[in-house]
Amino acid sequence: MVRSLLFCFLIAACANPSRLDTASAPAGPADPWGAALAKGSGSDTDKPGFDLQGMLAKVKDAIEKPGFYEAPEQAADYQSDKPHWGVLKLDGKLVEREVFSFTGGHGTELRQVIDRLRELAKDDQLQGLILRVGALEASLPDLVELRIAMHDFRAGKKQLWCHTESASNGTYLALAACDKIALAPLGEIAITGPTAMPIHLKGLLDKLGVQADFIHVGAYKGAAEPLTRDAPSPEMIEVLGNILDRRYATMVDIISTERKVEARALIDIGLFPAQQAQAAKLVDEVTSFEMLRAETKAPWTNLSLEPEHRDTLAAYMKLARFVGAMPPDRPSGDHVAVVYALGNIIDGEGDGILGARQQIAARTLVAALHALAADPSVKAVVLRIDSGGGSAQASELIWAAVADLHGKKPVIVSMSDVAASGGYYIASGATKIFALDDTLTGSIGVIGGRIAPAPALAKLGVTTFPMGRGKHATMMTSFDPWTADEKLVIETTMKAVYGTFKARVAAGRHRTLDAIEPIAQGHVWTGTKAKELGLVDEIGGLDAALAEAQKLSKVPATTALEIYPPSPSLRDLVHGIGGVQLPFGLSTETKLAQLAQVLDPRLAAQAQRLLELARTFETTHVQTLVLLPELP
Repeated sequence: MVRSLLFCFLIAACANPSRLDTASAPAGPADPWGAALAKGSGSDTDKPGFDLQGMLAKVKDAIEKPGFYEAPEQAADYQSDKPHWGVLKLDGKLVEREVFSFTGGHGTELRQVIDRLRELAKDDQLQGLILRVGALEASLPDLVELRIAMHDFRAGKKQLWCHTESASNGTYLALAACDKIALAPLGEIAITGPTAMPIHLKGLLDKLGVQADFIHVGAYKGAAEPLTRDAPSPEMIEVLGNILDRRYATMVDIISTERKVEARALIDIGLFPAQQAQAAKLVDEVTSFEMLRAETKAPWTNLSLEPEHRDTLAAYMKLARFVGAMPPDRPSGDHVAVVYALGNIIDGEGDGILGARQQIAARTLVAALHALAADPSVKAVVLRIDSGGGSAQASELIWAAVADLHGKKPVIVSMSDVAASGGYYIASGATKIFALDDTLTGSIGVIGGRIAPAPALAKLGVTTFPMGRGKHATMMTSFDPWTADEKLVIETTMKAVYGTFKARVAAGRHRTLDAIEPIAQGHVWTGTKAKELGLVDEIGGLDAALAEAQKLSKVPATTALEIYPPSPSLRDLVHGIGGVQLPFGLSTETKLAQLAQVLDPRLAAQAQRLLELARTFETTHVQTLVLLPELP
């Protein structure tokens, strides 16, 4: 049904233009495609044609124009070519690449926000910008990169004001980058400090009669702890403590520097109603958004995150690329490519290029890296990683493709929130690695295991009798926990993978194996500590990595970038629809998970993620994976 609707839409959108009567169409030089579609069909050229473009413009205006009872989009005296202020909404989830969905709601791309701020900074008529900030869902490293762009906007001698109705930890750190912070009269500021919330499901599995049978190589390799332990191990508590210390230091530094206050004392208080927030100098004003906007004493207009100057020709070309009538939009001359590697690392092709926005499928990413390696116009590649790892085999295949690419041109890694375990594996052979202070990286270790549901099945009256020929014939198919001898076989494989992993890191970081072992063992490090240990080269975000790639490749910073995964095409969409499946895991098989959903959706989401991750070990028994709790 969905495919039928898509094809019906495309047939309508891409109707044969030769049937359109263009005799009386206004041939605007800036819009040749629009001129060709300006009049409708009909064999009698003496009669007025159907103004398709005009109709679409009216429909667009009708959809976008506010209704009688809605807030206006701009001041009555606003003129785009005269000095004015802009208003931009900023809320919800910030992501690296937006996931395609028919229902939407998958966040706003961080680079879209950053690029929009920098575009607005160049607008000579824009005197200032008011950010209307809601609750932001973003990692601390992403917030740091956003704050850099906000400061860059201010550096252009434009005012940046922020208004919020309430803000907590991460959102407030973004607000702190503004010239002026205004809070709604009954709003509140909550700067309670960074937290971690380990969730352990062993008790749930025990009640179901399910055993999580896992082995780890490395004292700090605790990815399976939520399934095998009732509480965090001492090693996990140590790691989380170090992460929280680093994030607390970042929070204190930002608030102290930006607001000129004693941040530690304020964090210990935690919650500030509006008037107290102003008294503590956490905000500058307590006022409504409309009153703050009136303080500008200037015409204003609402802005969107989309660039303002999209002409009709660009829109038609985008549609043509989507249906495959034109080749993908790639820079034609020498340029730098940015490759996003996001999500769990998995074997095979996954959901193809469409799925590359949320998963790192070995065959799909390897093919893309080989294509970039073979293209002489691609002078350097920035590999942007946000991944806690996954399949060891897939990580090795991607590492090999990065090594091949590195042999031909510079490869600069930019680590986002997490680039650990398999995420670090695929980064280790790069020319240079950039991370932010609060990036989580390292975790050089291996984990293997499976879920053994035989006791649970027995409770339901289901008994299994595994049979085979060969000493270990049923090792991978039995529903029972592994025997001691079977565990020894798996552990031997895991130690071999661990040795290879360390060897890749040692070669990439120009160190000996003996030097790598103490900082491996599955230990997760913050970016600051990783730089001290030599696991990363520089502290910096994506902009810093791009600057390094442009310097090494001698490509001007003004040259357009190639982005992978690209904007989805019709082919990607059709292939993606064919690969979509409903999530299936232990969490869908128990009423307890449904109860968790009612009690706290965050708890349910993390529990489901843990259980579904455990299910991946049915087919991928050995993984380079790190799994950390929520760090709000």
